Amino acid sequence: MAEVLLSGFADEGPVSKRAEEQLTLCRALGLSYYTLRFVDVGGGVKNVMQLSDEEVERLRRLHAEFEVRVSSIGSPIGKVKLRDVEDGTSNVFVPFESYLQQTVRRAVELAQAFETRLIRGFSFYPPKGHDPWDYVEEAAERLRAIVELCAEAGVFYGMEVEANLVGRNGDLQWALYERVNHPHLLLVFDGANLVCQGYSSEETFAQYERMKPGLGWMHIKDYRRTPGVEWKGYVDEEMLRHFVPADRGDVGHERILRDFKTMLPELTARLQAQGIPGVFLDLEPHLKGGGQFGGFSGPDGFGVALRALTRVLDYVGIRYHLTDYDDLRKGSPS
Repeated sequence: MAEVLLSGFADEGPVSKRAEEQLTLCRALGLSYYTLRFVDVGGGVKNVMQLSDEEVERLRRLHAEFEVRVSSIGSPIGKVKLRDVEDGTSNVFVPFESYLQQTVRRAVELAQAFETRLIRGFSFYPPKGHDPWDYVEEAAERLRAIVELCAEAGVFYGMEVEANLVGRNGDLQWALYERVNHPHLLLVFDGANLVCQGYSSEETFAQYERMKPGLGWMHIKDYRRTPGVEWKGYVDEEMLRHFVPADRGDVGHERILRDFKTMLPELTARLQAQGIPGVFLDLEPHLKGGGQFGGFSGPDGFGVALRALTRVLDYVGIRYHLTDYDDLRKGSPS
């Protein structure tokens, strides 16, 4: 029977984001994998994309010491404007060729250095207020170039569904996926990123089903629809304050994961054949607040989020593994 691999954005735990504290959090909770996003390796808090080669080497040594592995590079690739137009947002525009050869190539180098085949990324910002369907072809063209560069190094690009981007729902994600049409593009489902846009549990499940044939892994966070917080056509900071554990919100994780269970054996076998350890469920709880480029849960909140997820997994009958006594006796990571 296939099982999921549990991971998480460990930078949501410690306030300092120090590498040692993130890795301690993972091991204390029984996690052997984490997604690398913001980290302090001695030179201050940096996004993974800004790490120096010396910091990369130091972090690699800490991974070996703590027996923790990187599930994916939590990059912000694709969170830039498609076009250089003023639209009232703080989003930046970067000429695509330099973006591809510098930023994307650096992400690939980091994936290789940290021995993961997965890079989390996004689908570009259309001008605010414009119909995202008008930008599908343009975004797909850029995404195809990114995916092809990843594929040259045996790395996979996981495109996360998120508000305000071109790929803001399952229908748009699938449209992009079909147009890119490359085996090194995977889709990353995140139900809370749909519910915060006003989707009901039923509508969120329908969007999951649209993404399902291209899924590579999932982010796990939940969101509670709140009276008085209305969808305005874009997500603002007020809408990023209502995240809850996976068994408390309106995403409907029980139904989604029960359905996901049916595809786990085939998906696990397919990913493992491509050199990926298995199917990750990646905690990104945001229990104490979220933002455009990250979130915070605290060490207590991160533990609450993990226990909520395991309760749902136990209920729907999906296997997972956390470090136990036998692992300690073997002296090897779980």
